[in-house]
Amino acid sequence: MKDSNFLKEHNARHLWHPMAHPGDMQANPPIIVTEAHGTRIRDIDGHEVVDAVGGLWNVNLGFSCEPVKKAITSQLDRLPYYSAFRGTTSDVIIELSELLHDFFSPDGLTRAFYTSGGGDSVETALRLARQYHKIKGDEGRFKFLSLKKGYHGTQFGGASVNGNSNFRKPYEPLLPGCYHIPSPYTYRNPFNETDAERLAQLCLSSLEDEIAFQGTDTIAAMIMEPVLGAGGVIVPHDTFMKGVREITAKHGILLISDEVITGFGRTGDWTGARHWGVQPDMATTAKAITNGYFPFGAVMICDSVAETFESGEASKAMIGHGYTYSGHPVGAAAALACIDETIKLQVQKNAAARGAELWCGIQALMERHEVIGDVRGGHGLMLALELVEDRESKAPAGKEVTEAIQAKAYQAGAMVRISGNNLLMSPPLVLTEQDVQIVLNALETGFSSVDR
Repeated sequence: MKDSNFLKEHNARHLWHPMAHPGDMQANPPIIVTEAHGTRIRDIDGHEVVDAVGGLWNVNLGFSCEPVKKAITSQLDRLPYYSAFRGTTSDVIIELSELLHDFFSPDGLTRAFYTSGGGDSVETALRLARQYHKIKGDEGRFKFLSLKKGYHGTQFGGASVNGNSNFRKPYEPLLPGCYHIPSPYTYRNPFNETDAERLAQLCLSSLEDEIAFQGTDTIAAMIMEPVLGAGGVIVPHDTFMKGVREITAKHGILLISDEVITGFGRTGDWTGARHWGVQPDMATTAKAITNGYFPFGAVMICDSVAETFESGEASKAMIGHGYTYSGHPVGAAAALACIDETIKLQVQKNAAARGAELWCGIQALMERHEVIGDVRGGHGLMLALELVEDRESKAPAGKEVTEAIQAKAYQAGAMVRISGNNLLMSPPLVLTEQDVQIVLNALETGFSSVDR
């Protein structure tokens, strides 16, 4: 390993970072993280903080999960790679499919298609949705519906169903046939509606209207996050996803639950769809499936969709899709160990308890600091504070304010994430009560630094 002087001198010089301006990264080099353990990360200068970002919504079990680490090293010694394309497989991916079957059965999902990560899972689900309708003879069903503010990765399919223009405009034209409806975002919505239940019904009416406008027989699927994550932790009313399920089922439209963030306990339930009492047709997973220790994902598929493929004629139902690393044996070994440990620790219960403490804490912060325009969360360990210039106009706070808060909070002991004018938190699900207080105290320091 090069020494710290070398690393600091060359930080971002020959490296482009995702979701960042290359010039800005060179002018303002990012924090160099060199170590991590438990819920803490340590930078190159030895400064240690609670990671309230959880890596990137994915390190649910923290950075010291020995069973997952041992599973990876053991699998590397035994079978570091083999293909799962037609004709070959590996023992570990068969074993994982049984565990996933059991884990997702309450969601009505029983088959797994392995991927390399969340974006690949979304791409896979979209492709399978189109193919499903073609097998059934509904050739005209190729369109997709999704929510504004939703996030589904940045591949061309995922970017096309994304509801944030930052991931769309620079890369247009994108996949044709993708349409968006308003999200149940009480703080900002086209209906100027602040009541969550009424807003949910207005958004559902918009969904019905869009289906009628596009034509029921042209729509393949709707994809949605049960709780919108990167878009600002937008929590819908508990009638919303149930309403989406009813509408899509009525019109023969597949419902894809994007569980890349919400899967495996983050909402306080094992899945986001289960949290709202909904059974989707497919679910996309990744991130916490291996605790972030290995790139891996899976699309989970319900019986009715699976049976359509499995009984379909070969010319239509052969899956002409996959990745070199679909069913990577090391990733599968990591997933097996990770899911076992996730269930053993019952992390969804801790997510609910610590999430409630953080939720109360950020509500108290809002009472003290005018820069906070809205707080969102209350469902496990995913929370957001929306920062504004003033509460009356709701004008978003500028970059200099959000970055100053983040920097001061980091110095005071917590890593938080800034996305636009939102401050996001998605800490490990093994967060402790002490960690919660450290995060809240660090945020207090950050917000106090910008108080007028």
